[in-house]
Amino acid sequence: MMERWKQWAKRIKKEIFVLYSACRDRRVPVWLRLFMLAVAAYAFSPIDLIPDFVPVLGYIDDLLLLPLGIYISLKWLPKDVAAEHRARAEELARRGKPTNWATGALIILLYVWLSVWLLRWFLSRLGFGTL
Repeated sequence: MMERWKQWAKRIKKEIFVLYSACRDRRVPVWLRLFMLAVAAYAFSPIDLIPDFVPVLGYIDDLLLLPLGIYISLKWLPKDVAAEHRARAEELARRGKPTNWATGALIILLYVWLSVWLLRWFLSRLGFGTL
């Protein structure tokens, strides 16, 4: 049973690299490239939508949302384009995760902005006014 889970996880990781490679292909519609880029960025991001330390809910994004996003992306991706990028994904998987510090900083900035906005909204609902 555990071996099946490990194989499934390896296949999911490979598919993330397929999405990452295909999101720069001009033959793919722009809306699909943006969706695939969002799925790949979320997969590579060290920040989760729901932190893993939250009991049960913390793993829902890893076990359900991410595979669902990958499945939908690959379903919409043309088969010939997917086949071409699977070969490129093999090379990317051997080299490891891509590192882009500017994108990482942008994601962190987005999370900080969202946290501040939610805090201000929550405090205004409690009657503390705006900060």
